[in-house]
Amino acid sequence: MKIFALHSDRIWYRVRDRAVASAPEPEEREAEYEEVLVLFTAFESFDDQSSVDSAVSEVKTLASRLGVSELVLYPWVHLTEEPAPFQKALDLYTSLLKSLADTGFTVHPVPIGWYKEFEIKVKGHPLAESLRTIRPEGEGEASVEEEAEEVSRFVILFPDGSEREVDGWEWIEDPELRIVVRNEVFGKPPSGREPEHIRLMRRLELVDYEPSSDVGHFRFYPEGTLVKRLIEDLAFEVAHRIGAMEIETPLLYRLDDPAIAGQAAKFRERNYQIPMGKTTLILRFAGDFGLFSMMRDMNISYRDLPLSFYEISPSFRLEQRGECVGLRRLRAFTMPDIHSFVADVDQGMEMYERYFTEYHRLLRDLNVDYAVVFRIVESFYERLKPAIVRMLSAVGKPALIELLPKMKHYWALKHEFQVVDTSEGNGQLSTVQLDVEDSERYGIFYVDRDGNKRPGVIVHTSMGSVERLMYAILETAAKSTARGEKPSLPVWLAPTQVRVIPISMDNVEFALSLADRLNSSGIRADVDDRELTLAKRIREAERRWIPYVVVVGKREQETGRLSIRRRRDGAEYEAGVEELISEIKSLTEGKPFRPLNVPMRLSRRPVFVGSS
Repeated sequence: MKIFALHSDRIWYRVRDRAVASAPEPEEREAEYEEVLVLFTAFESFDDQSSVDSAVSEVKTLASRLGVSELVLYPWVHLTEEPAPFQKALDLYTSLLKSLADTGFTVHPVPIGWYKEFEIKVKGHPLAESLRTIRPEGEGEASVEEEAEEVSRFVILFPDGSEREVDGWEWIEDPELRIVVRNEVFGKPPSGREPEHIRLMRRLELVDYEPSSDVGHFRFYPEGTLVKRLIEDLAFEVAHRIGAMEIETPLLYRLDDPAIAGQAAKFRERNYQIPMGKTTLILRFAGDFGLFSMMRDMNISYRDLPLSFYEISPSFRLEQRGECVGLRRLRAFTMPDIHSFVADVDQGMEMYERYFTEYHRLLRDLNVDYAVVFRIVESFYERLKPAIVRMLSAVGKPALIELLPKMKHYWALKHEFQVVDTSEGNGQLSTVQLDVEDSERYGIFYVDRDGNKRPGVIVHTSMGSVERLMYAILETAAKSTARGEKPSLPVWLAPTQVRVIPISMDNVEFALSLADRLNSSGIRADVDDRELTLAKRIREAERRWIPYVVVVGKREQETGRLSIRRRRDGAEYEAGVEELISEIKSLTEGKPFRPLNVPMRLSRRPVFVGSS
């Protein structure tokens, strides 16, 4: 017996035509179920009642881990090349149906022996898809237990080095980690609400959907482009501190290159392909292709290691349409990629810990809280656990550890900083991967002390796509509202850092001279010189999350003392221009700066989104 189990948000089917003349009439010709474990099941010629008993035991174990009690039993003969005769399959199906129901499950039967059309939406967590091969007692060695060993094991690792098996999520104190475990390990869906950043990215005139492009491709308005470029500048500074060399490589690659075809095969349909004559080109879904080709042609000595490269990497992945949610998941995104080529796992872990610390500091500076998730091949766990504990101790956070039974990817270890949004969905931000396979696969070698050519280890890393970092920043700001705080962007990232509002038209020239002085000092300042009431212009500045609002009238013009409203704490106070400059500079020290990307006078500024 073979069972392909899919933890599903929804399944719908409709009976069409009879496939087997003796198939019983269906009780229902159309049905739809939500939040179920769907069991696509094929009965084989050698199955008997012991197969049914083993299947029930296996389903109980899986359902318990997923926290589900409602099943859909869907006959699916295509899973096997040795199908049982129809009458035997019908008897086994009926027996399995009854046995599962007797165990306490709610089981929905699907007609056997009929052609059906169906739709299914499967959850995206690690246990959502699993294949079970079940043999009768005494039949060969391919048993349920052998298949079950392929399932990951999950533990929570604490900064003191202690562990606890993941047997639920309610007991986890870290609020972000609790939701990540619930979503990823147990497949419990988020609230279903639309994340707040989708509304905010339009209202703040940062980013919007592009109806003339493909889904998951966005337009960036001038102020959104400014924010995006500042984050890219920050990524470059991280790479520069690491000592990475910046490169640039093509977006298109030939699928007849064996190494690229092999990597693309892992993504299956998740890539854009362009037929071109006798070959097919692929839009890159990661920055590895060009870099690895470049490194393959290099002469690398052990003295050069570690050797790091940085690229701001436009990337494309053909994600499922329903998975594309605002800036959380896109088909076109910008990855600040760093790759470090090192001699071995020990040197790789030294670089790994540096990146972990850098990205923790970066997210802390962005006021983004996160959960830590490590995924590691179990045979590497004991060796690398001390380093993982050091990293967790440094940030003071526990982590979800997924222990993989064997190598499934090119990496033996990776981690993700995961952000939780207002809809209780989660998205991966920065990641580091310890790649122990691609060096040899791509023909990248270094010459050791003895003159021998050796493959190394590659540390893949990114602070996260620029777009997803914008998502995390906006969602963090939205979550602050629920705590009774004013949402805001970090001051260094705010498109306008100071808005000067003249009380009357008589004060406009003074306001413009003040804004000029601020801009020449490296502070983005604009002037709301529109013919609106003072109260409305102040409300508009609040609505656009301007960190500092300066109202100037006759008194300010005569005394040089400015009336300032500070957003983060609501403080209203007076200060001189140099005092204001000093305060803002202290908050933005060490961060990238770019000038205004819109006209300084709001009266000359276009409206991109209107009243949305």
